Amino acid sequence: MDLIADIQSKLDALDAHSLTRRRRSADTPCAPRQVVDGRALLAFCSNDYLGLAAHPRVVAALREGADLYGAGSGASHLVSGHSRAHALLEERLAAFAAPHLERARALYFCTGYMANLAVLGALGADADTMIFSEALNHASLIDGARLARAGVTVYPHGDAGALAAQLAASSARVKIVVTDSVFSMDGDLAPLPDLLALCERHGAWLVVDDAHGFGVLGKHGRGALEHFNLRSPNLVYVGTLGKAAGVGGAFVAAHEAVVELLVQRARPYIYTTAAPPALAHALLASLDIIEGDEGQERRAHLERLTAQFKEALRVQRWQRPPSPTAIQPIVIGANDEALRVAARLHEQGLWVPAIRPPTVAAGTARLRVTLSAAHTHDDVAQLAAALNHLERS
Repeated sequence: MDLIADIQSKLDALDAHSLTRRRRSADTPCAPRQVVDGRALLAFCSNDYLGLAAHPRVVAALREGADLYGAGSGASHLVSGHSRAHALLEERLAAFAAPHLERARALYFCTGYMANLAVLGALGADADTMIFSEALNHASLIDGARLARAGVTVYPHGDAGALAAQLAASSARVKIVVTDSVFSMDGDLAPLPDLLALCERHGAWLVVDDAHGFGVLGKHGRGALEHFNLRSPNLVYVGTLGKAAGVGGAFVAAHEAVVELLVQRARPYIYTTAAPPALAHALLASLDIIEGDEGQERRAHLERLTAQFKEALRVQRWQRPPSPTAIQPIVIGANDEALRVAARLHEQGLWVPAIRPPTVAAGTARLRVTLSAAHTHDDVAQLAAALNHLERS
């Protein structure tokens, strides 16, 4: 009972600081209008940026994939779980990334978290390696760096000058710079052209986690590398397939030698049962939409919604970090106040999450508004009006 009491004291401390997290159960598919715990809500909280999670073509492909390949894979990829669906998806993803990489090959993972652990664990397996990690990197990149045998140094957010000094001062045999492309809590973009120039100058890898850029950025939805028109053998690209692509999993695309190293050495890949082949089959349909005319139309609509929200939101006490993406944060400050505002929105049928430490720094609790191409202009107008009223109340 003393062990349980110790755990309970930790839970009580979280609650006292307004840091307790609670789950809600959605009764309907991921979409702007959902039934959650039996109540109809207008949601601004998913990362389904293109509205593909419940797209009829993707759903039909998932159903077809289950008919073709069954419900599960049965084993890890290197035992017997690698299906034709996985192989076709990896070929397609490699072609998707090929304009930006040399001799590109892709590897599919069950989750983006696993992909980041795999990349940093494999590339950073030697003690004479140094990882240069962006200050606002996602938790999966932080954990990947911690699990690697490499040393780790952190450079300030978006500060290519500071990174340049760190790279110049390092005597490590192998250098790895790792960064998000779109920062998930602020919505801003990493200065990837500057970072890549530094990596090429110092012979370093640049690992780009494009979780919130893949499918959204670039004319064809190829993500941050297309957005910035980058190409280099120094690039290792991580794309997430459960956000804009609407299904699940992630992939790493890089020079074929890098990917072969992951196959041979990356523990999160080797020792995990492969994702159901039906998901890979459904993702082929998602990629068709992303790079086709419909994908371009959805990205254009999402840009218009983002511009509308930024124009319509007129808050003054709360802070609005500049974000050109569909992630639109509203920094409120105190944890309890962020929870209060989120609760008031919920009372009006609007689902916007309150994000608190340790996801963001202490004193910067915020509402994280995420827009989707499945939203309408009326949806966005309703949310902006509600926020403007709440800030004044």
